Amino acid sequence: MDQQTYNYDKIAKAIEFIVANAKAQPSLLDVADEVNISQYHFQRVFTEWAGVSPKKFLQYITAGYLKDKIRESANLIELAESAGLSSQSRVYDHFTSIEAVTPQEYKTAGKGLLISYGFHNTPFGDCFIAATERGICAMAFVDDATRDEQLIALARKWHYATIKPDQSVTGAFAARIFDPAKKSMEKLPLVVQGTNFQLKVWEALLSIPQGAVTTYQQIARSIGHPNAVRAVGSAVGDNPIAFIIPCHRVIRKEGVLGEYRWGSLRKKALIGWEAAHQDEEYFAQQSAS
Repeated sequence: MDQQTYNYDKIAKAIEFIVANAKAQPSLLDVADEVNISQYHFQRVFTEWAGVSPKKFLQYITAGYLKDKIRESANLIELAESAGLSSQSRVYDHFTSIEAVTPQEYKTAGKGLLISYGFHNTPFGDCFIAATERGICAMAFVDDATRDEQLIALARKWHYATIKPDQSVTGAFAARIFDPAKKSMEKLPLVVQGTNFQLKVWEALLSIPQGAVTTYQQIARSIGHPNAVRAVGSAVGDNPIAFIIPCHRVIRKEGVLGEYRWGSLRKKALIGWEAAHQDEEYFAQQSAS
C-alpha cells in the first residue's frame, strides 16, 4: 500500500474516532492508540496532512462553525468575487472551464472519442480519473471494491468510445489537482454529460471558494430556481467529477454535513482539510504583509 494512501486510511479512522467521541474530548494518545501508531508519529502524520492538530481540526466540522460559514456564504456571487485570485489554493475555483458534450457526442455515446483513465493516490485516498483530449470527463474516489464499478459506469456512459488505461495522461491531471507545487493558471478543462439544469448547478458549485460551504437552498436561489431545492440536491448528487466540482461544500442548512456520494467520512475529511488549509494560508499572508 502506498504511504500516502496508508496515511489517509489512518487519518480517516482517526477522524471517525474523534467525531464519535467529541464530547469526551479524547487526548492525542487516545486517538493514536485507536489508529494503532505511536503518539509522536500520529501527531506528525496528522499535522502534515491537515496543517493543524486533531483537536483544532474537529472545530472545523462542528455544526456551530459550519452554520457561521453558511451565513458568510449567503450570496455565492459576492463570495466568489471576494475570494479573488489572490489564493493559489483557490485556483481551481476560478480557472476551471466546464463544457457539455455536443448533442452528437451524447447521441452517439462518445463514438470516435478516445478516453484515457487511471487510478491515483490523493490526500483523500485513491481516485479514478478519466479524460478525453478536451479534458476530464469523470473523477471519483475509490477503494478496492469500487474500482471496477467506475470502469463499468464509464463504459456505460461512453458506450462507443475507445477507453484505455493511460496513467501518464491522467497522472498529469492528478498532479495539477492535488500537488500545490504544480498548480497552474492554465484552465483545467472539464467535459461532462448533463442537462442544462445540472450544468447550472455544477457551475454554481465551482463558485464556492475553498474553505467555504453553502446549502442546497442557497444554490437553488443562486441559479434562479429558489423552489427547486430537491432538484438541486439530485444534481449535486449526480456530480460526475469529484473534488474539482466541489459538491462536498454543499451541506444542510442546520450545519450538518449530510451524505456524500463518496462517503460521509470523506466529506468530513474534505471540509475540515480545506478549512484548515484556508486558515493556514490566511495567517501566512497576514504574517507576510
